[in-house]
Amino acid sequence: MTDVNNFFKLPTLTLPTLLEYAHKNFAELDCVSIVDQNPMTYSQMYKKVQEAIKMLKESGIQRGDKVAILSENMPQWGIAYFAITYFGAIAVPILTDFHANEVLHILNHSEAIAIFISDKQMDTIVDADLENLLCVMNIESFSLENKMCKIEMIRQLVDGIKKSAQDLTAKIRHEENESVKEDDLAVLIYTSGTTGHSKGVMLSHKNLVSNAMAAKSVVNITPQDRFLSILPLAHTFECTIGFLIPMLHGSSVYYIQKPPTPSVLMKAFASVRPTYMMSVPLIIEKIYRSKILAKFNNSFLLSRLYKIAFFRKILNKKAGQKLMENFGGELKFFGIGGSKLSPYVEEFLIEAHFPFAIGYGLTETSPLIAGKRPFLNVPFATGPSVYGVEIKIDTPKEGTSDGEILVRGPNVMMGYYKDEQKTAEVIQDGWFYTGDLGYLDKDGNLFISGRSKNVIIGANGENIYPEQIEAIINLNPYVLDSLVFDMDSKLVARIHLDYELIDKNFDAQHNDEAQLHHSVEDLLEQVRADVNKQLSTFSKVSKYIEQTEPFVKTPTKKIKRYLYIVD
Repeated sequence: MTDVNNFFKLPTLTLPTLLEYAHKNFAELDCVSIVDQNPMTYSQMYKKVQEAIKMLKESGIQRGDKVAILSENMPQWGIAYFAITYFGAIAVPILTDFHANEVLHILNHSEAIAIFISDKQMDTIVDADLENLLCVMNIESFSLENKMCKIEMIRQLVDGIKKSAQDLTAKIRHEENESVKEDDLAVLIYTSGTTGHSKGVMLSHKNLVSNAMAAKSVVNITPQDRFLSILPLAHTFECTIGFLIPMLHGSSVYYIQKPPTPSVLMKAFASVRPTYMMSVPLIIEKIYRSKILAKFNNSFLLSRLYKIAFFRKILNKKAGQKLMENFGGELKFFGIGGSKLSPYVEEFLIEAHFPFAIGYGLTETSPLIAGKRPFLNVPFATGPSVYGVEIKIDTPKEGTSDGEILVRGPNVMMGYYKDEQKTAEVIQDGWFYTGDLGYLDKDGNLFISGRSKNVIIGANGENIYPEQIEAIINLNPYVLDSLVFDMDSKLVARIHLDYELIDKNFDAQHNDEAQLHHSVEDLLEQVRADVNKQLSTFSKVSKYIEQTEPFVKTPTKKIKRYLYIVD
C-alpha cells in the first residue's frame, strides 16, 4: 500500500485519520447533502462528528462497544459512522431492507448497547425485547431518546462489575489516550446472502481505508466530482466506494430521500448532474430491457435491423447518447457491482460508449477486489485486481480454466463474528476463498463464471452456470426475473413474468382466466424454445415454471436461491 499512500500520505490507515485528512485538505468544500438541499461542508461535517463523539462518551459509550446504525441514507449516517469509530467503538450498520426479525437478531447477536436510528425505523425496536440495547439515539437530531437511555446500566455493562465513579473515570481517561490502531475492529456488518445464512463480517480500520485508497488504481477522482448515492450506505459496496472514497478526494455526495424510482432519479440527475454513481446490475438491466430493447422491439424495421451487428452498433450508440443526457450529461463513471452483469447488457453499454465500470468484491473483502476503468474494457471481464490485492485461481477443473477465486490482501476481513469454524473454512494460509468461480487471462483480467454453490454438473460432467442461462432468459421482454436449477437431473427455470405487459398485449380485459392462462403457458413454451436455440445441448432448459410472486432478493438484488430450490 506504500505507493498508493504516497498520494494521500496518511500516517495510519484508520477511519479517524481519513476524517482528519479530509478535514485538513477540503474544509470549505461541499461534502454531503440531500438532493436540492444546502450541502454540508467538510468542516461542518467534522464539527458535527466531534459533537456526536461527545454525546456518545457522555452516554457512557466506550472503546470496544458496539453501536448500531439503522437509518436510510442521509448526511447524518456518515456522521454517526465516523463518530462511533473515531474513538475505538465499533459500528454495526444495519440494512433497512432487513425484516424486523433479522434486525432484532443482529442487535442481539452483535451485543450492540446503543443505536443511532431514524424516525422511520423507530417502530422496529420500540417494543422489542433487546437485552443488550440500553441507549437509543435519534440520528436525525442527534438527540437521546431519554426514556430508552439507561446510562448507568451501560457503564455497568462496559465495566463488567460495579465500580466507584473514580475508578470508572480513570478507566475512561486511560482508554481515551489509546489511539485507534489499524488492526482494531471498526465495523461489524451482517450480510444477507443467497444461501440464507446471515453472517457478521468483522472489518478492521485497515481493511476499509486500504481498500478506499486502492481504488486510486482504478479511478481518477477530483474535488469537483459529484457522487449520487442510491444504494444503501449500510452495504459495504456503497459505504466504501460511494462514501469513503469521495471523502479521500474532497468530492461531494448527494442522497435522495425517496426510493430510486425512475421519476425520482430523473429529477436527481437533472439537479445534481452526477459525475460518479454506483449501481447494482438490476438497475441498468431494467433500463436496457424496458426503455431501449423494448423500443427497438416495438418497431418491425428496428427489430430486424437490431439483429444485424453493423446496424445494432449504430442504434446502440444513438441510444447511449440519449442515455447520457438522461443521466445529467456529465457522468464519467457508472460503477456496477454486487452481482454479475448480463453479458448482453454489457455489450450494449460498450457499443453505446457509456462510461460504465465493472467492479468485483464481497463484504468480506471491504469490498473491492478487482475492477476496470470506463472505456478500457476487456469485454465480459471484471478487470485486474486493485492495488495491493492478489488473486489466484484454486485448482481449475481438468480441461477448463475455471476454479474458485482466492484473494489475499489488506482488504480481507478479520473473520466472522462468533464463528471461528466458518472463518477457518474461508480463510486458509492468508487466502480468502470467495465461493465464486472464474479464471484469469494472460493479462491478469478476472472473469467471473458463477457461484461455486450454484454450478450444476451436466450428465457428462460439464459445468453449467445457471447465471449465464438466466441472463439469456431475462432478455425476453415478458420476463422480469428467472432462476435456473437442477431437478431430477434436468434443467428447470422458474420465471417471473411482466404481468402488466401481458395484460396489455394479450387483451386481459376481454379474455377469461382460462384463455389468459393458456396464453401464458404458450408464452413460457415460446420463451423456452427461443432460449434453447442459443444454448449448448447440455445447457438446454427442459421445463419452465411460472413464478407468480416476485422473487425474494438480497439488498444487492440477487435472488435468494435457497428459498426456491429443494435439494
